[in-house]
Formats: sequence, structure tokens, C-alpha cells
Amino acid sequence: MAAIGITKREELAFRRGVINGKQLTAKEREELMKPFLPLEPIKTSAPSALSQSPKSPKLTQRTTSAPKPKPTPIRTFLHIVLHTVISFVFSIFFRFRRAWRLFSYKVRGVLRHHHHTPEWIVNDVKSVEQLPKHLSVILEHREDDEDQGNAGLEGLVQDVCEIAAWTASAGIPLLSIYERTGVLKNYVPALHAAIQNNLESYFGTRRRPTLTVKAPHTISYSPPGTPSSEPTENGSTTSRPHLTVLLLSEHDGRDTLVDLTVTLATMAQKGDIRKEQIDMNLVNAELSDYVSSEPDLLVLFSPTVVLKGYPPWQLRLTEIFHLPDNKGVNYQVFLKALKKFGKAEFRVGK
Repeated sequence: MAAIGITKREELAFRRGVINGKQLTAKEREELMKPFLPLEPIKTSAPSALSQSPKSPKLTQRTTSAPKPKPTPIRTFLHIVLHTVISFVFSIFFRFRRAWRLFSYKVRGVLRHHHHTPEWIVNDVKSVEQLPKHLSVILEHREDDEDQGNAGLEGLVQDVCEIAAWTASAGIPLLSIYERTGVLKNYVPALHAAIQNNLESYFGTRRRPTLTVKAPHTISYSPPGTPSSEPTENGSTTSRPHLTVLLLSEHDGRDTLVDLTVTLATMAQKGDIRKEQIDMNLVNAELSDYVSSEPDLLVLFSPTVVLKGYPPWQLRLTEIFHLPDNKGVNYQVFLKALKKFGKAEFRVGK
């Protein structure tokens, strides 16, 4: 400790606590080292009585922070004007953009209307490189809809019938309809009849595809009303295309995952299944059997991406499509989704 001015004798006295044969107390050892310690820092966290005294203005200015400048009326007025101008400009821009998009959607819908003719839809999708094998859409049960005019259960069923006809015309075998409340599951026979009548208006009685309507945890509804084959001009028969419509609701999402977890845990506790057998492949197989397989394409007819409780496990590798500022079910959204899916490049695991 010679570098800080402590002699060898003082260092030994401090370490051993003895000087000239006399045992030093703790206070004496502290007094021995005090000349060599740095000065105590000035505490500025709590102002002392001296700093609060009016007789020491310099000390008060040093320990307290400088007051913030008060906003002047001119500066406040400029801030309000600037905020109002920016909000007005952006409001005009977004309203103009929404109006332009809605106008373009209407024009395209009129120019490229399918006229309930499957051949038109086939011609629209013939340039698509790949079509999804499982198409899923999200619909909403609205009590009133002034813009689209398809409110209530009747409007919801009409949307399902149109989408089913477009899907069958494009040659997609599986269509899943997600509606959060699950109201369609209560009218499976009536929905089957409505879809079948709409398919007949598109294809006619002789070329109408066969149809199956089903929902998770229920029996598939497919009455034998349409033959599975049709005769051709040369006397042979060809098989009719088949369309499967799957009805999904919010209960088929997280609630099903919870039920499956409880079931697997109970089976593992009873010894019916080993813990090593419970993996992602088993969960995927069980959910595919009880709910559905993963859709290749999910189409939203809303202006924003809102899944509304869609089963999360089925969306791991799904392509999601929507058009900004669009509202309501229309054929242009359906066609644009198929074209975008045809150009998509999937690199699973690469």
C-alpha cells in the first residue's frame, strides 16, 4: 500500500490490529485509515434543509433540476394545425383509395361475370398452373348488411351455394366453410338441398356433380339423388365429379385441441398408449380424422385478415388470400385467389 501513502508500519498495524503492543479497536482502526480514504460523495437525491433554505440560492440551483419550458400558445396552435392537416390529407387519401378499389372490383365483376356457366369458370382457371385440392373460406353470419344485401341465414346459405358452384366448376374436390357460430351445422339437409339446386342451375340435371355435406363429429349427409356416372354420346359412361362440403365452426378449433389433449393424457395414464407414441404425427392424424386436413388455400372475403377463431392447427402451411377494401362474397376474389395460389412456390423444409 505504499502507492497510496501508507507506511509499512501502518499497514502491519491495520492488518494485525496491534500497534506498540496495544490492541486497536474497530473505531481506532477506522481512524487510522480515514486520512487515506476518498472524500464522501455529496448526496443529491434528497435535498437537505440547507438547500431548501432561502439563504442559499446557489446551492438550491445546483441540486434541483431546471424547470421545463412551458408551451406557448403559438406553439400549441401550430401543433394542432399540423395534426389536423396531416389527418385530413391521410383521410382523403385512404377514402379515395378505397373508392377506387371498390370501383375497379365492380367493373371487373361485370366484365368477367361467369353467368352461371361452368365453361366460363373453366376457361378462367385453365391458365392456372396448380389448383388447391382443399379450398377453405371464412364466412360471417350477419344480421344486417346494407352494402351486400345478403343478411341473415338466407344470405349465408346463398353465399355457400355460390362458392360451392365455383369450386365444383374449377375442379376442386374439397371445400370447407368456416362460420364462427356453427349455425350451418343445424341445417345440413336443407343446405345440401340448396347447394344441389344451385349446382343444377350451373351444370344442369345430367351433368350435376355429386355432393356430400358433412361436419366434424357428425355423419356425412349424401342422399343418393344424383347418379355417380353419366352416359356419353358413344354409349360409354363417365364418372361425375364429386364435391365434399365441410362445415367448420369455432368449436372445432381450440376446444378440439383441448379435448384431444385430455384424451391422450387419460390414455397415457391408463397405459393404453405409451408416452413415446404421442408426437406431432399422431396429433396431426387425429385432428385430420376428427376435424379436417390442412387446406391448401384459405380465402377471406373481408377487407382485413381476421381469422375469427379458425382452427389453428390446420393453418400451419396454408396460403391465405384477401383483397384490401373488399367486402362480401364475389367471384373476382375467388378467381384472384386461385391465380395467386397457382403462382405460389412452396418450399416446405427447404
